[in-house]
Amino acid sequence: MPRRPPSLGRTFAKAYQRQLKAVTGAMSRAGLVAAKRVRDAAAESSRPPPGPGDWLTGMAFAAGGACRYHLFVPPPVPGRPVRGMPMVVMLHGCRQTARDFAIGSRMNALARREGFLVLYPQQSALANPEGCWNWFSEQRADAEAALVLAAIDQACLLYGADASRIAVAGLSAGAGLASRLAMRAPERLQAVMMHSGVAPGAATSARQALGAMAGRRAPALDLAADGAAMLPRLLVVQGGRDMVVRPAAGRLAAEVWARAVGAEATEPVIQQRGKRLPMQVTDYRRGRVLEVRLVEIEALGHAWSGGSARGSYADPAGPDAGRLFWDFARRAFAACTPPGV
Repeated sequence: MPRRPPSLGRTFAKAYQRQLKAVTGAMSRAGLVAAKRVRDAAAESSRPPPGPGDWLTGMAFAAGGACRYHLFVPPPVPGRPVRGMPMVVMLHGCRQTARDFAIGSRMNALARREGFLVLYPQQSALANPEGCWNWFSEQRADAEAALVLAAIDQACLLYGADASRIAVAGLSAGAGLASRLAMRAPERLQAVMMHSGVAPGAATSARQALGAMAGRRAPALDLAADGAAMLPRLLVVQGGRDMVVRPAAGRLAAEVWARAVGAEATEPVIQQRGKRLPMQVTDYRRGRVLEVRLVEIEALGHAWSGGSARGSYADPAGPDAGRLFWDFARRAFAACTPPGV
């Protein structure tokens, strides 16, 4: 007796089950790959960078989720207690880890010499597969800014960082988040550095981000007069040969910030320190107060200026961006400290 051919419905059902199994398997494998990437990044980032000092690991929590961070504490020096030290927050760029950024920026070595804490928040691969801070998404950037603020709070509470002397620096996507942090909580920061970054508010989507990185989007900061006056002082460092964030974007960031605080540009000055690449420095002042400084380095690409070649996205030939920012931040700290304190 001949076998009955399978019904059309049963054929479709089996085909659907096969496809569902394949899709489920692919999703499961993708999930395992993502989880392994997160574990590997956490393990790599937890290894202390070379050099003396403590490399501490913590986890900050906010409404947007959780954020791993590392805190560099310089070794003790007689007469220089760790508690009460100022703190610099360093926000890495895409395809970087906190440890990688610490090595490339050489900020820990500067912290050992000058006596300050360094906080390195770490973006999760689950939040962005490339490790980028989502500076162009208003909702996600605000959530990430809240996580960074929570990490700052922990460092102040647990390790004694001076909450009245906090400065934030970021590279590329980290610069975008640094400016978002200043917009969200200007009263918490005294100085900000945007290295190879985009003006705050220049993009609200990934598509707009491309135009902003090319310097084609010039936002107007939507701030009340009192809010603008509260903005922390800004240092912009920009490479003239940057093909990722074009030079026009750096100039726009400085100009937009300066307009918001009522500062005017002074005559640019060419400076060079030793054999390092020359830089053009433009100060924006409100009266006699330095509010914004734009440092343009003609021969620099998309890299941390004056960094270590052992890290990623760093150019040892440029002026030392870490030193430039620390000098700028220290001046801002002094201006914010009441006389006699």
